[in-house]
Amino acid sequence: MLKRTVAATAAFFLLNGVAHAQLSDTEQRIVAAVKQRTPAALELLEKSVRLNSGTLNPEGVRAVGEIYRAELDALGFETRWIDMPPAMKRAGHLVATHESGQGKHVLLLGHLDTVFEKGSAVPLWERQGDRVRGQGVNDMKGGDVIMIEALRALRSVGALDPAHVEIMFTGDEERTGHPLQVARGDMVAMAKRADYALSFEGNSKHEGVDTAAIARRSSGGWVLRVKGKPAHSMGVFSAQSGYGAIYEAARILNAFREQVIEPSLTFNPGLIAGGTDVSYADDTATATAFGKTNVIARDAEVRGDLRYLSPEQGERARQKMQAIVSTGNLPGTSATITFSETYPPMPPTDAGRKLLELYSKASQDAGLGRIDTNDPSLRGAGDVQFVAPHTVGIDGLGAQGRGAHTDDEDLEVASIERGTIRAALLIYRLTQTAR
Repeated sequence: MLKRTVAATAAFFLLNGVAHAQLSDTEQRIVAAVKQRTPAALELLEKSVRLNSGTLNPEGVRAVGEIYRAELDALGFETRWIDMPPAMKRAGHLVATHESGQGKHVLLLGHLDTVFEKGSAVPLWERQGDRVRGQGVNDMKGGDVIMIEALRALRSVGALDPAHVEIMFTGDEERTGHPLQVARGDMVAMAKRADYALSFEGNSKHEGVDTAAIARRSSGGWVLRVKGKPAHSMGVFSAQSGYGAIYEAARILNAFREQVIEPSLTFNPGLIAGGTDVSYADDTATATAFGKTNVIARDAEVRGDLRYLSPEQGERARQKMQAIVSTGNLPGTSATITFSETYPPMPPTDAGRKLLELYSKASQDAGLGRIDTNDPSLRGAGDVQFVAPHTVGIDGLGAQGRGAHTDDEDLEVASIERGTIRAALLIYRLTQTAR
């Protein structure tokens, strides 16, 4: 038994040594600096999570931003706050810059807000052994802390000096302010200057392997409005009275399901209302309807989202949906549909795959295993999509957890150290490369 134990221990150290032999002396010091700060990193995370920063709580969003701003100021970054117009009712964004003309220019993205608005019953911070439950602990304050701690590790060994890094922490990622040209204008300008964009949303596992995202689907919406002839229900289905708005809405939705489906494309009708009169309130996302069972419905309204992987796929979907709405209407009905896009699609690219390979190589060299790409249909939208048309981007460099956007959102504590090591090595390797 003793011999087997000694042999197993020797094998462990041999494999561990082989993995770390891929790291340079500077990189080994970066890893050591990350590990030394692990308890302090968790304290920084707790400090920021204990502040509610729901998107519609601008004071809380700003307070979290001030915590991160102080950390970045201490690391030698020039920081500033970008205010949004008062009518937008958003907190604004924190921007930080570390300029150098030597290496590649890297843009780092995070967000300060969460889906948990002020007054949420979800605990701010609740330690549960090797996991932490809390508001935005995974999405995405864990990733924000990983970003800051990676930069701190680089600075501690002198590797931040030649790095050209810009950072944007948005204050409205969960409920983006409008107009988008204002809400994301500064981010797009920063992307146009960058060689790479790294976003620190949470990562996930697929078949036991950690993943990152080089593609994300759009996030947009559609509104279907249907008209029928109000009349006594005894005449429904007749040529004179027609079928009514609700039947026509049902026909259209079923045709969408039968005729528009293709891989990576989804269109979800999240709300439907019908009757004699229908109204919808955008600010509360609520609909009201009046109708009687013996009256054919005059109005119907359906609101849904639309997600696609490429602009071409989105255009195909819109054309098919429009054709279904415009043709084959049931007698006595008419319909219109309008579309909107909040987050543009981020289709996979060869450049994105190469960046993922660099990230995976850094992880493997540190003995943390390979990184695979994830299925974009399993993720929502994120800020990286605004920069994707202008630079090479990757997302999912943040913490690993479960239940994002739910009352049970949590993270694995160990993923903070793991993510920080990976991010620090990737940023180091990217910024040491001459432009």
